[in-house]
Amino acid sequence: MLRDVTTNITDGLLGLNSNKGDGVHLKIGVSPVISDTPIVITGNMTATKIKELLGLSPLADKVMDSIENGSSRIYCIPVSASTAGSRSTVEKIATGSGSLSVSGNPYNAFNVIIKITGQGRRNSALFIYSIDGGYSYSDELTVPLTGQYEIPLTGLTITFTEGAESDVETSFLVGDVFKFKTTAPTMTNSDALASIDKLKYFNEYYELVHIVGESQKALWSAVSEQQVVLATSYHKPLLFVLEAYAPDDNENVSAYAQRLEADKKDVKNTDIQVVAARSLYIGMDGITREINNAGIVCGLYSKSEVHQSIGKTRDTSGMGISKTKMLELRPNGIEEYIELLDTAKYLTFRSYDGLDSFFVTNARVMSPEGSDYRYAEDVRVKNKIIREVRKEALQLLQDDIDLEDVQNELETRAKFMQTPLDDMVKLKEITSATITVLEGQDIIMTEKMSIVIRYVSRGYIREIEVDLGRTKPSSD
Repeated sequence: MLRDVTTNITDGLLGLNSNKGDGVHLKIGVSPVISDTPIVITGNMTATKIKELLGLSPLADKVMDSIENGSSRIYCIPVSASTAGSRSTVEKIATGSGSLSVSGNPYNAFNVIIKITGQGRRNSALFIYSIDGGYSYSDELTVPLTGQYEIPLTGLTITFTEGAESDVETSFLVGDVFKFKTTAPTMTNSDALASIDKLKYFNEYYELVHIVGESQKALWSAVSEQQVVLATSYHKPLLFVLEAYAPDDNENVSAYAQRLEADKKDVKNTDIQVVAARSLYIGMDGITREINNAGIVCGLYSKSEVHQSIGKTRDTSGMGISKTKMLELRPNGIEEYIELLDTAKYLTFRSYDGLDSFFVTNARVMSPEGSDYRYAEDVRVKNKIIREVRKEALQLLQDDIDLEDVQNELETRAKFMQTPLDDMVKLKEITSATITVLEGQDIIMTEKMSIVIRYVSRGYIREIEVDLGRTKPSSD
């Protein structure tokens, strides 16, 4: 070949395709959709498209909460409900002779109130309804001629029945109220654990797993055991985000907070996070619901770097949830117990006097006492180091080395594993990191290379103390 000017293209220098899975998460939750493979939801999908893919379901709701708060890619594993959603008995607070019944399988938990706003019978009486316990109401509607009205996006149909008296115009009177509650369909602990088991062979990049649906400490402990198996046997360091249970119907907020505090004692794992925060929230589809905030939390992780606290209050961080979206914290009075729950290592939300949003108090994880990994930002950095160093180390397996210069040979190879650590330093995800090759290794006998990694994390300002006082004017 004649010599000439040639050009070789070196690609990948911008890092555009270096998907490390940061912020990407997977959800496991109840859905009527059946799929043998995870369903991929992306950040540009509408609420309508998400419901089309996942059905009217708790899984779809939590996906929407995450998407509108920062997630750009979510893998979803739908699970059939083992227990269908239930309906309470309709409570009538009315003087009219008519009655109301409800049918259908609710796809989520709702607190339904129907108020009569115009006297009459079928095809003449007027009503409004709320599915969030009276915080917001629908537009005024006419009781249908058939008496049946399907409440949109709930799976519920209400039926108005006229009174038996001759003057049926008094069937429904202004001020008549009908109330009932529903529960969401749920999966069993076994369903959740079986879905987690599928993750052993799901090899896409992701760093978080959200178990959708309120759960008890028995599931937290079982998931904790599964997390250890995935991390140690399948090389999948994952942070699991779970949802704490809601208070019982007649349980006061003090008893509820103390029950949560007691239940934490059974879980000691840095890679398990339980979200105790609840709120009244206007979802991506415009529906107001009382929710566990775990879906929002996963969205915040998606738009934050691994080392960043999702409780960051700086305006530019985007971590605040507007009070026009998150209307209030639930249950009522929980603000007095946030410190107790934060100390018990639950993730909670709070407000600050002077700021117009709600924020994560601290991204707590269920770490054992004395752990160096007390917050999600600690765990996410740790897990990223594990993932990225392992990728480099895999390139060194079966390498042969010169036995006359073992230490130098091993240190040369260790430099490859130093590269992702140096990259994390450049990205300001950690402050510094070193790899030390242990001396005196007997490669012939063990055929194993042993190294020690030590890193300095970023520091965090979690409290500010101001010393304020008057002083004399300068003599200058």
